[in-house]
Amino acid sequence: MTWLIAVAVAFAFVNGFNDGGALLAVGLSVRGHKPLTGLLVAAAAVAVAPLLVGTRVAETLSERLVTFDGAEGDLALGVAVVAAVAVTWLLAVRGLPTSLTLAVVGAIAGAGVGADLPVAWSLVWKVLVLAAVAPVAGLGVAWTLARLVRAWPSNVPLHRRVRRWHPAGFGLQCLAYGANDGQKMLAVLAIAAGTAGGGVPIVGWQLATVAGAFLLGAILGLPRVARMLASGVVSARPHENVVTEVASATVVLGTGAVGSPVSMTQAITGGLVGSAIDRGLGSIRWHAIGRLGMAWVVTLPSAFAAAGLATLAALAVTGG
Repeated sequence: MTWLIAVAVAFAFVNGFNDGGALLAVGLSVRGHKPLTGLLVAAAAVAVAPLLVGTRVAETLSERLVTFDGAEGDLALGVAVVAAVAVTWLLAVRGLPTSLTLAVVGAIAGAGVGADLPVAWSLVWKVLVLAAVAPVAGLGVAWTLARLVRAWPSNVPLHRRVRRWHPAGFGLQCLAYGANDGQKMLAVLAIAAGTAGGGVPIVGWQLATVAGAFLLGAILGLPRVARMLASGVVSARPHENVVTEVASATVVLGTGAVGSPVSMTQAITGGLVGSAIDRGLGSIRWHAIGRLGMAWVVTLPSAFAAAGLATLAALAVTGG
């Protein structure tokens, strides 16, 4: 349906606006990291990652959680996407920046209930568990890597080594985003275009569309990056940011391999804390951690309720 494809493209734009800054903010303290170049790499990864690692996460979101069939299914999906974006925006306005991925999972499940479609509750619980584990895993991996980096024998100063490692770390982080978090865009567009079913096939125009809309949204969202840096969870040093990139990518790629959507923001947050925690607990902005934690806790149930009620209302109005 044309209107649903338009919703899917708008959703990819919102993802770029919301997630582009999170991908960039970690590495901007590394000299030579240019925002526009970083966004181009991130957008390219959104298109390339499915070609390299497959579309398991997109299949989870498009088929395994809820199967959206027929006109009622299309309507429910459209409502789910709008509800997820609305909940994310409302929480951000209230100072609780959150995960659009968690909102999408909750909204898809809620829309499924509202449309009386079967919901894979075991999978919803799996996503919730991994969402809770992701920041902890990111913390552990980053703490280990940070210690190894500092102890690694080398005559090259640490800040110079960081500049060499950063392109690989940032590229790996972008690849992980495209392999997991970013596939929610592909899932929505595949359902809208009618190509989902028995898997999410790789279709060139769909990859190009989501990557282009993501890039446009990310460019327009660049002013948010400065605010994210000012209010981040820790004032990280360059080598800690590179460690965070590698640690968050490791966690997100791991969850993507089992087809479970996990927020890159959550893994990055854990990575930032783990990479800097040896400097002392005082180096961490615990109030920012508290805001993020609160947002993560309320996002999925809020999106679930909003999508469920909105789907019931929409079906009642349309006679579905």
